[in-house]
Amino acid sequence: MTLSSREVDLFERSRGRLEAIAYRLLGSAADAEDAVQDTFLRWQAADREHIETPEAWLTKVLTNVCLNQLTSARTRRETYVGQWLPEPVLAGDRMLGPAETAEQRELVSIAVLTLMERLSANERVVYVLREAFGYSHGEIAQILDITETNCQQIYRRAKQHVATDRTRVEIDAAAAGKIVEEFLAAARSGDTEPLVRLLTDDALSIADGGGRVPARGTPIIGALGIARFLRGVFTPTDAKRAIFRSIVGGSFAMYGAVVNGGPAVLVVAGDRVVGVMSLDLTPDGVAAIHTQANPDKLERITRHWAASEHGEPLATDW
Repeated sequence: MTLSSREVDLFERSRGRLEAIAYRLLGSAADAEDAVQDTFLRWQAADREHIETPEAWLTKVLTNVCLNQLTSARTRRETYVGQWLPEPVLAGDRMLGPAETAEQRELVSIAVLTLMERLSANERVVYVLREAFGYSHGEIAQILDITETNCQQIYRRAKQHVATDRTRVEIDAAAAGKIVEEFLAAARSGDTEPLVRLLTDDALSIADGGGRVPARGTPIIGALGIARFLRGVFTPTDAKRAIFRSIVGGSFAMYGAVVNGGPAVLVVAGDRVVGVMSLDLTPDGVAAIHTQANPDKLERITRHWAASEHGEPLATDW
């Protein structure tokens, strides 16, 4: 069925909200874009005259599309090469969605998106719609075709699964730049002690190369182990320079940025973001380092980085 200009406008006004929901549910900006486009096609094919509340209808359709994607994604991740991490999103991207409350900002952090992989598909939907978008249990129950009591039970289970005792530190772009500058200085010092001081004792480091680029296949736990590993990564040798430049296609620079609400190191080669190190900052120090190097998960952040103001690099090459 042909869409009228009013019906197209109605969908476009909902697109940002739909993208933000889909990103939180799927942990992938690319998959979220596909889910929203699929929802648009279903909107186009629907008998729209009989849709009383378009926003509720679009949310329900999008949720069902995402539920199907989550089921297939779990199957794909069983054969995923190495560690799986969410796709990073640069500050200012509408896909991050509402950020009025600390809870909304926390929910889109790389750390929490990674934790949400523990949830079942229904738990993830209930948790995201309730925590980030303020849907009532009654509204969510209608979307999932379950009872309101069941919805409340699912929500309680989901909260328990992603509960953490850590308190994240909220920062702006200027603070992120200083944190990243300190982190890079410690990593490039050739000494483990400055890095150990920045990390919590039980810090975690995970890297995702997706089988496309070299990345450590297992997590590192503990400040000293991470510091020793990073010292090795950032200690320059001719062989390392040659390998890295062959991967990124030339020289590179490192910038400080805000990614998913937290400080991050962006490794940029030419006009491409080739790596993102997201730092999970708490009052006690950096509790986790999530490194995304899979090129398939860096396309959107590359587009937004190219269109943004980003100043001078904090470091170039080694």
